[in-house]
Amino acid sequence: MSAPNDYLHCPLCGFEFVKQQAPCHQGCPLSKLCKLVCCPSCHYEFPPETRMTAWWRRLFGCREPAKPPGNLFSLRELNEGDHAELVRLTSEKASRRNTLVVYGLVPGCRLVLQQKRPSFVVRVGETELALEADIAGELVVKRVTDDGTGDVVCPHRRDASRASS
Repeated sequence: MSAPNDYLHCPLCGFEFVKQQAPCHQGCPLSKLCKLVCCPSCHYEFPPETRMTAWWRRLFGCREPAKPPGNLFSLRELNEGDHAELVRLTSEKASRRNTLVVYGLVPGCRLVLQQKRPSFVVRVGETELALEADIAGELVVKRVTDDGTGDVVCPHRRDASRASS
């Protein structure tokens, strides 16, 4: 089992991975001197966070998550009945992100916000999930139009079902 500080978090795609899974510059002659790591998901190269910046972020980190740019919204901002595609899970807690992934909330997955009170209820494929308001605020989505079938399915699962047919 890896120590908690062996985990890295990609600033571009949000993927969390173990430091040893990020070999970069395999053919580069400066690879021994280079401190950049490479995200295995999106191949973005970035410097690992130092202890000092991690401490600074914990001490002075913003309490309210930043508003997503452009046409992206927090799940809290959608109206009941709106269809959306999940863009990113912004939770700082890896265990929370992993739990949401188990229930089918992965980037690219389509969902419907069914209710907002007393808790947020979303439908992902055939799964309905009740989420607390703080968890709903950590889901970054973009609005999509219904395709007319009434089905809102994760595109990854749709491809898998076609392959098995």
